[in-house]
Amino acid sequence: MKKKTLVLGASLKTERYSNIAVNRLRTYNHEVKAFGLREGTVSDVIIDTELLPYQGIDTVTLYLNPKRQEAYYDYIVGLKPERVIFNPGTENPKFYNILKKSNIDYEVACTLVLLATGQY
Repeated sequence: MKKKTLVLGASLKTERYSNIAVNRLRTYNHEVKAFGLREGTVSDVIIDTELLPYQGIDTVTLYLNPKRQEAYYDYIVGLKPERVIFNPGTENPKFYNILKKSNIDYEVACTLVLLATGQY
């Protein structure tokens, strides 16, 4: 089943893992929404620079360090995703607890590896 995914911390820079993740998610035909600091397009996905009230988000995959995540806690919880993926470098026990209390699953994993191994 394809999962509607929000890439939080999306980048236009092709060497960034968030950029690679957007491309790879689209390769696997997942619907992708993206939020980043700079407006632009990756693959066929527009990077939004304002937080939009997306509906039906299954997965939020994080590419923000723990300190930068703090400003987005309420936003992410408000989206009511099925899960949040903490990619390498984004691990955040404080946020894990917030997600648990909100009945949102989380994984400490790499989106790219999950896709490549069929575990996404």
